[in-house]
Amino acid sequence: QVALEESGGGSVQTGASLRLSCVLSGRQFSQGGVGWFRQAPGKEREFVAKINWTGQRTFVVDSAKDRFTISRDNSRNTVYLQMNDLLPEDTATYYCAGTRDYSGSLTARDFSYWGQGTRVTVSS
Repeated sequence: QVALEESGGGSVQTGASLRLSCVLSGRQFSQGGVGWFRQAPGKEREFVAKINWTGQRTFVVDSAKDRFTISRDNSRNTVYLQMNDLLPEDTATYYCAGTRDYSGSLTARDFSYWGQGTRVTVSS
């Protein structure tokens, strides 16, 4: 089994930065990866970014790639989502999720393991 735990959310003003952390424990998959999703109230869960096991492959959706960066520190079993220049529309609960297949995973249903989420609120 794989367990994930997010932290780093909070309430900030427009233009601020936050770094979310996702600590992984349990089994790791060499072809797998970790993704970040977000879900705003009343909306569907939205894919934001993913990173493979080694950290050499990353993908961030076009709408966020100028402001968000995904990275990982395997010595700490932690994946990060650095978010800069935050906007009110970034307000959501952010989830990290694990998949056994990095290349084929882009939607929530492709990820088998989920954290509990961390809340980000951006006020204008």
